[in-house]
Amino acid sequence: MLPSLKKEEKDYVIAKVQEYFELERGEEIGDLAADQLLQLMIEELGPFLYNRGIQDARQMVEQKVMNLDEDLLSLTRPAGRPKR
Repeated sequence: MLPSLKKEEKDYVIAKVQEYFELERGEEIGDLAADQLLQLMIEELGPFLYNRGIQDARQMVEQKVMNLDEDLLSLTRPAGRPKR
């Protein structure tokens, strides 16, 4: 499933695409062209960016689990033989 943007987010990105074309390329593109470019970027780049986000989240969770394991190990008490 492809990610979807809220209307405000989509409008913002379309405006940024139009601004980029105007400033960097000296071209003016309309809303439809900017929207089509945005859809192409979502379809082509979206999965790569999503997977990278998942990878980053997984690394963060693994680090948190490792820290938790170290914290739990630090709570252990030395145990000796029971006295008779």
